[in-house]
Amino acid sequence: MPSDQALELLNRLLWTCFLVAAPVLIACLVVGVLISVLQVATQLQEMTLSYVPKLFAAALVLVALGPWIIHRVTEFAVEMIKLIPSLS
Repeated sequence: MPSDQALELLNRLLWTCFLVAAPVLIACLVVGVLISVLQVATQLQEMTLSYVPKLFAAALVLVALGPWIIHRVTEFAVEMIKLIPSLS
């Protein structure tokens, strides 16, 4: 396998991972910032207070976007499997 083809496959893998993980990470980031602002406003500095809302937000995003995530990962896997005969 030529190195440029390997780099292209690695590039596609990383972009697929980024697209799949981004919605969950963004949701957790937004919830974390909102909880931090709430903690600063109320002067309630409990470290464990932000974990449950972040977990709930991540679960909600995974439930809402689960079919899309599975579709993207399956599509990528099928494309990679179809490329196996041409790699030699």
